[in-house]
Amino acid sequence: MEKSINCYKDTTNMNCLRYTGLLLLFSGIAVGASTQSSQPNIILILADDMGFSDIGSYGSEIKTPHLDRLASEGVRFSNMYNSSRCCPSRASLLSGLYPHQAGVGEMTDTDLPIPEYQGYFNDQTVTIADVLGAAGYNTYMSGKWHVGEESGHRPADHGFQQCFAFLNGAASYFDFKPYRNELWPPGNKLTVVRNNQEIVPEANTFYATNLYTDEALKFINQNSKDKPFFLYLAYTAPHWPLHALPEDIEKYEGVYDDGWEAIRNNRHQRLIELGLIDADTQLSPKNKPDRNWEGLSPEEQKNEARLMEVYAAMVDCMDQNIGRLLEQLEKNGQIDNTIILFLSDNGGATAGRLNEGKYGNPRFSPNALPGTPESFVGYGHNWANVSNTPFREFKSDIHEGGIATPFIAWYPARFQKAKINHTTTHILDVLPTLAELAGTNYPKRFKGKKIKPQAGKSLVSSIENESTLSKRPLFFEHLGKCGLIEGDWKIVRFNGKTWELYNLKVDRTELNNLAGNNQEKLDKMVAIYNRWAKENKVLPREEVEKQMIYQF
Repeated sequence: MEKSINCYKDTTNMNCLRYTGLLLLFSGIAVGASTQSSQPNIILILADDMGFSDIGSYGSEIKTPHLDRLASEGVRFSNMYNSSRCCPSRASLLSGLYPHQAGVGEMTDTDLPIPEYQGYFNDQTVTIADVLGAAGYNTYMSGKWHVGEESGHRPADHGFQQCFAFLNGAASYFDFKPYRNELWPPGNKLTVVRNNQEIVPEANTFYATNLYTDEALKFINQNSKDKPFFLYLAYTAPHWPLHALPEDIEKYEGVYDDGWEAIRNNRHQRLIELGLIDADTQLSPKNKPDRNWEGLSPEEQKNEARLMEVYAAMVDCMDQNIGRLLEQLEKNGQIDNTIILFLSDNGGATAGRLNEGKYGNPRFSPNALPGTPESFVGYGHNWANVSNTPFREFKSDIHEGGIATPFIAWYPARFQKAKINHTTTHILDVLPTLAELAGTNYPKRFKGKKIKPQAGKSLVSSIENESTLSKRPLFFEHLGKCGLIEGDWKIVRFNGKTWELYNLKVDRTELNNLAGNNQEKLDKMVAIYNRWAKENKVLPREEVEKQMIYQF
């Protein structure tokens, strides 16, 4: 398998490089050995800033045949929720706890003297790698970490025996130089580590999505045949900046020329046809009253379409790399004894022109063609609204557009093929699910420390026996935005505003606020949320900001 890294002839003088998956053989590790362990291998794949409808098996026009294969041979969840943003979602995913319980109630790049908001795992937390490592697994990680950047809080400190990790939140896909303005405190260090050693990959010799897979494949190929492995593969795609390879962008030229609403309507209809949403689910209205594609000039339409072409190329490339994983598992004889889970950390993000204001950096040109290494843009509100079809709002919000994620569970040895599961689930359920599948338990104590009781629930019975977990309450809070889902009901609140109440069974897109018509239900749910917030020391936004030295 051969693929060009970078061939932007007119925008950079870097050499055009090529790689092949065969290079992995130079690691000196023999390929083809079949895992003999009775425990399954486990691969957990996390996309970054990818919306609910951005892959083919969830209604998208983007070509994702390998993820679609996993969906057709596995289970798709229609009601899986994350924690609305990268750091809190990753904390919940890895720990099985709510973000505040784990110590990541805010972000990692804050300096807050509040244990629940300290920005890294506390010592009462274990990760999936800790749990599976204690159960005999070799544990590997490749990709974005973003749950603790300083020494002592990195993957190697939390159970990953080997890792290749980008510790921060975002960077160019072609190098790991700082994207922040030199004058913007507290600094602009971006860090990549191999195990616990900081390294500096040579700029312009890689494309990040491919690089993370290269490293993941090395881990898989070196794994001892008599031990199972756990691989956490955390892509940065399709998080801004919009960077993609020319041949991938070319696939989508013209695909988005009809504009935001046409694509969004098509996705909505496809989601209904797939059975992921009910036939009577209404599409949420336009995000802004001035969102009118027809009112744009031809040049403006061309520029806007280009943004989504690049975004689609990034998702497409991620899928290609998942295909590389599947191909290697088949070559190694490991495919029949491997579990693969796939999901996203939050909904589509509204970031647009990034090379301005606090992000401004002379390395990037505001006039560069989106997708090229010199560009530094996101795709903005309108295309993010498409990514989150059919829902309202965006990354960092607690409305469905911010927290609903595609979730595919693939394990042909046990899971029914082409099944859609409508159980209401949460990203913190992943750890207990994997622990059960691996035949181990969540510990009460770890390395001499008492561990907080897990908040998540295993999904194995739901997947295999149609049992439901939907009546338990699920809680959300980030940046002062709050929410609670209990059964069919949901309450949600923006910063300090009035609580809203929705019946998700009949109104998944949150169009009919029932707060004024069902005060008793609203009061009961608010009381449940407030009790949880008090027990877990979830603070009002203004109290957090009082002690915030820096927030990104």
